[in-house]
Amino acid sequence: MNTPKIVEIKEDITSRNNLFAKEIKKEMASKKIYFLNVMASPGSGKTTLIVNLVNRLKKDFKIGVIEADIDSDVDAKTVNETGVKTIQMHTAGACHITCQMSYEALLALGFGDLDVVILENVGNLVCPAEFDTGATQNLVLLSIPEGDDKPLKYPLMFEVADIVAITKTDVLPAFDFSFEKAKENVKKRNKNAQTFVLTALKDDGVNELENYLREQILKVKNG
Repeated sequence: MNTPKIVEIKEDITSRNNLFAKEIKKEMASKKIYFLNVMASPGSGKTTLIVNLVNRLKKDFKIGVIEADIDSDVDAKTVNETGVKTIQMHTAGACHITCQMSYEALLALGFGDLDVVILENVGNLVCPAEFDTGATQNLVLLSIPEGDDKPLKYPLMFEVADIVAITKTDVLPAFDFSFEKAKENVKKRNKNAQTFVLTALKDDGVNELENYLREQILKVKNG
């Protein structure tokens, strides 16, 4: 009987990814570019919110958007209608974006002359949170239909969030959802996360998030 071969892994993938992420953060900071990584479940309203925010911010800042999907270019076409620089990234089946993929997309986008880059990560509440993309901040969406317990069930996603947007508030009457519980559950995972409540499709409550992002963008631009 053959003896199984033991392979010792000297360095894990996550550690290498995090080291590369630090380099991207340094480069973006040196170029004074605010890089936002948007994560959430499929259908939570990521693209709708991104379009709303881009339309609000594009008159004052040069913006580029990276749309990441397993397949199709539906979201990229939607964002492209805003008139900002947009590219589609296909992950070839991967459920997340690694730092290497993030940087290749940034190069393909041509980020050198931009003030803001927005990455719409693959729709998933698990894998994307495990890989630092090199973004300045992470924005996580929690939609009303998903339930107020998701921060408890998917802890890492909310632990890495700098910003949490509770979305689709217009459908609240049809669901058993408590804003108080949702906010409390977010705080259990991340006391420092900034939480906003909004409905991007109806342009309700987006002002507060826009103002917060403007502050963050200017903070990066002013060094």
